[in-house]
Formats: sequence, C-alpha cells, structure tokens
Amino acid sequence: MSLDLVLITGMSGSGKTVALHALEDAGYYCVDNLPPELLVAFARLEHRQHANRVALAIDVRSAAALPLVPRQLEELRSEGVKVQTLFLDASTETLVRRFSETRRRHPLSKEELRDGRQALVQSIGLERELLAELREQSLVIDTSTLRNAQLLAYVKKLMALPPGRLTLVFQSFAFKRGIPMDADYIFDVRMLPNPYYDPQLRPLTGRDAPVADFLRQQPEVASMQADITGFLQHWLAPLAHNHRSYVTVGLGCTGGQHRSVYLVERLAEHFAGDWTTLKRHRELDGS
Repeated sequence: MSLDLVLITGMSGSGKTVALHALEDAGYYCVDNLPPELLVAFARLEHRQHANRVALAIDVRSAAALPLVPRQLEELRSEGVKVQTLFLDASTETLVRRFSETRRRHPLSKEELRDGRQALVQSIGLERELLAELREQSLVIDTSTLRNAQLLAYVKKLMALPPGRLTLVFQSFAFKRGIPMDADYIFDVRMLPNPYYDPQLRPLTGRDAPVADFLRQQPEVASMQADITGFLQHWLAPLAHNHRSYVTVGLGCTGGQHRSVYLVERLAEHFAGDWTTLKRHRELDGS
C-alpha cells in the first residue's frame, strides 16, 4: 500500500485544527475527528481511490476507542503505509487560559466552564492520562509559546522532510520561559560565558558572526559542544534502530538568544551529514 498517513492527536486546545490546516495546505486530504474504529478501513478506502497523502485528526472526543489506535497503526505499517504521528501539547496553564479566553467547554468536562478552574484542570489531567500511550509514540510539538502562524510553518517544515530517516530536531529556548514539553533531551548551557554582558553583542543573537566568533573562542563552549556531540553520536543509532522517527534536543540558556542559539546552529550543522536535521529557536522564530 503506497500511502502516506499523518495522524494528528493531542490535547484539546493545543492547536490540532491549525496543524490540520497546515497539512491541507501541503496537499493532504484531511479528515477531522475520525472515529478510531474506522481508521484502518478509511486508510484502505482512500488507497483504493488513489489517494496517496492523508491526514487524520483523532482526539479525546473518541475516548472509549483510543486504546485501539496504536494496534491499528501497527497494522497499517505492516501493510506498507508510511505512518507519522504528531502529538500537540501545551502546559496546563496555557490550556486553561485558552479555554477561558474562548469560553469553550472541555470535551471531558461535565460542568460548565463558569463552574470553576478546578474542574477544567481535572479534565485536562484526565485527558493527559487517556492520551499518554499515543504521546509516547509521536513527535510531540509543544505549542505553549507558539502563535498559529509559527505552528503552521513548523508543521509544513516537518512534512517537507524526507521520509524514512530519523529526524533530529535541535531547539534553543530560554529557561526563564520554561522548559519545552516536546524535548526528549535537555541540555543546560547557562554556565557558559554569556555574550549578553558585552554591550556590543547584547542586541545580537547566536546566529550573528560577532557572537559566534566570541563563543567559538571560549574553551568551555567547545567542551560543551563536544560533550553533547559525543552523547548523541553514541545513542542516535540505537534510537533509530528502535524505530524512533524523531528525536528533539533542547538547549537552554537564560534568554534563549545567544549561547543556546549558537550551539543549536553548530550541532545541526555537524549532524546534517548523517541525519535529517531541523533547527528551531523558540525565542527567535517568528519574533
């Protein structure tokens, strides 16, 4: 079966509709809220009708049937379907704010939103439990700090990557804005020399030559880069052999502007020859 299938799932309020629109723009035939019981039959039907790229959104509105999905995905893979799963997530605080702003009711809530924040938090917690197995098998995208346009652009980048290879995502971030929920590994680089304290370098970023030159000359930066490189070189092949499609590596500094950005650029450059790589700068992209 020559079919590319993208399954979008995740937390209510995390941006699944936006991601589905990105896939529609990329030429996928998209279906929202497909009952999980129909997943295999639908994929086979679309293949017979000569569709080759399909995107489906399944979420907690089909809670009773969610346990069926992992087995169904394996069944489709055994038939030659190229399956990718994207899980959109966000912090509980972010989800509560989004529901409050839109005055929407959570799909698992048995009470009206006005009856209290606690009921909403409990519904979000239950949703995390119900979706935990799907999250483990997916590329997780943390949308807590993403605008819709940024999420659209990121999903389109993912879909443009060559299929069938492990994709290594390097992401810089600022610890002061929280640790990204989508990172498989986190490296703290706040102990490295900080260009922020040089008035000429402060307004620049780790992508600018003067900042890169400054950091390149610091022995501690070179040591950190070598340590992270050695760790990844040792473990990426076993991860790929374990059928991992994506590995997200987060590098954080205080402001997410200089040190973490520089190291993301260098690491992505180093690994690009062996793996499909993607760079993200959480505090810079779209700013």
